Amino acid sequence: MGRKKSPLETDISRLKTKVRERSASAKKVDEDLGLRSLRKRLKRVQRKKRAIAMRKAHSSGKKTEVKAAEAKPAAAS
Repeated sequence: MGRKKSPLETDISRLKTKVRERSASAKKVDEDLGLRSLRKRLKRVQRKKRAIAMRKAHSSGKKTEVKAAEAKPAAAS
């Protein structure tokens, strides 16, 4: 079984499809204000996801690095 998608991932995929459809149907992509706002929303959600991932990585500290280093020699022996 695969892991469950987070709400941010579903938002990102939904926004990507909306941007793709809107840009395909738009005659002048530069002048479409709706498309511009969709892109801005997509970038905002992507930034939020990156920030959350960075916070998790920083909060875990070096604990995960130590565990990973301990696991490698045990697997090799």
